[in-house]
Amino acid sequence: MVIFLVMALVAVLLSDVYIWYNFVHGAALPWSAAYWIPTLVLAVSMILFRTHSSQTAINIAVALLLCVAAPKLIFTLVSLAGRLGSGIWPAAAAYADWTGLALAIAAGAVLAYGCTKGWKRLTVRHVEIVSEDLPPSFDGYRIVQMSDLHLGTFGRSDSYMRSVAGRIDDIAPDLVAFTGDLVNISPEEAEPFVKAMSSIHARDGVVSVLGNHDYCPYKRNSSAEQAAHDLEYVKQIERRAGWRLLLNENIPVVRGGDTIHIVGVENTGRPPFPSYGDLTGAMRGLPEGGFKVLLSHDPTHWRDEVLPASDIQLTLSGHTHAMQLKVCGFSPSSLMYSEWGGLYEHDGRMLNVSTGTGGNLPFRLGAWPEIVVITLRSGRRAAAETETPDGAVTDTRTEANKAA
Repeated sequence: MVIFLVMALVAVLLSDVYIWYNFVHGAALPWSAAYWIPTLVLAVSMILFRTHSSQTAINIAVALLLCVAAPKLIFTLVSLAGRLGSGIWPAAAAYADWTGLALAIAAGAVLAYGCTKGWKRLTVRHVEIVSEDLPPSFDGYRIVQMSDLHLGTFGRSDSYMRSVAGRIDDIAPDLVAFTGDLVNISPEEAEPFVKAMSSIHARDGVVSVLGNHDYCPYKRNSSAEQAAHDLEYVKQIERRAGWRLLLNENIPVVRGGDTIHIVGVENTGRPPFPSYGDLTGAMRGLPEGGFKVLLSHDPTHWRDEVLPASDIQLTLSGHTHAMQLKVCGFSPSSLMYSEWGGLYEHDGRMLNVSTGTGGNLPFRLGAWPEIVVITLRSGRRAAAETETPDGAVTDTRTEANKAA
C-alpha cells in the first residue's frame, strides 16, 4: 500500500508539473495557486489515511485520484506524445493537446460516475443450481447471497443498506447468506447500520461468516487484546442484528421430512490473508451425500480444500469485489484469482463468487454492487445465471466460468 501511494503521488506530481509549466505558468497568481489545491488535498488525505486509517481520508483520496489526477495524467501522456512527434509533424503537438483534453474530459466523466453513482448501483443476479442430491422438498428453495458490505465506506448514512434490505424483502427469499467483510477497519463502523441489518428478513433467517476484514487486522497500533476485543465486537453486532454467525459449524434447514445443511467456516485464504477456518470441524456430524451449502469468504478455499477434501455441492464466496472494475467482461481481478466473479462448476459442484454488495472504496465501474438470488433445483439440468440491472434480464455467464 505504501509503495502504491508513493507511486501515485509521484505520477500526480509529474503530470501537475508538466501541465502547470506548459499551460498554467504565467497566469494570475490566484489561478496559478488554485491549480495546486486538489494535489495538496490529495497529499494530505493520503497522509491521514496512512497515519490514522481514516476512511474519510481514503474516500477523498480515491475521488481526487480518479476524477482529477487520472484525467490529468491521461492529458499529460497524450500531450507529451504530441510534443515528441512534433519534430516529424509540426502540428502534432496542437492536435495531441486537444485530443488529450477530450480524452481527459471523457475519462473524468466516466470515473466520476463510478465515484458518485456506480458504487451504489445495486443489481440483482439470478443463479439456478441444479443437483441430484437436493431433496425434492427443497426444489425452488431461494437463497439471497450478499457479501463484502464494508459498511465503513458509507460513513454514518444507512440509506444504501436500507435499500439493500428493501430489495431483499421484495424478493422474499427462504434464506439470506452473508459471506463476510462487514467492516473495513474497525467494528464501530457497523454501529449506525444495525437497525438496517436487522430489517433483513427471510423464512429461515440470515446466516453469516467472517471475512478477512472482520478480524480488524488493518487497524493501526492494535494490540492482541484490542484485536480480540474488536473481533468479538463484530460478532456481537451481527448477533444483535439477528444474524446467525457460523464459526466453523453447521446448521440444518428442514422442509417436511427433508434436510439440507448450511456450513460456515471462518476466513480461509492464501497469504497475506488470514486462515482460521476448520472445514473438517465445520462438517462434523453431517451425513455423507446430503446436500450442503458452504459459506466461505475467500474463493481460493474452493480449489484448495473444498473440492479435494469434501463432498460439498455448493460454495458461496466473495472477497474479490472484481476489484470493483469490469470493462467489456474483463476485470483485473481475473489476473489474481481463477474464480473472481460469477458461477463456476467443477464435476457438478458449484462455486458462486459474489463481486460484493458494498465495497471498501467509494467507486465501482462495470462491476456493479450485487445481491445474488440462488434458486435450488432438484434434477439434472445445467446451472445458469442471469443478471438484473435496472430491471433488464440478460445472460451473464462467461465462457471462462462455463469451462472452469
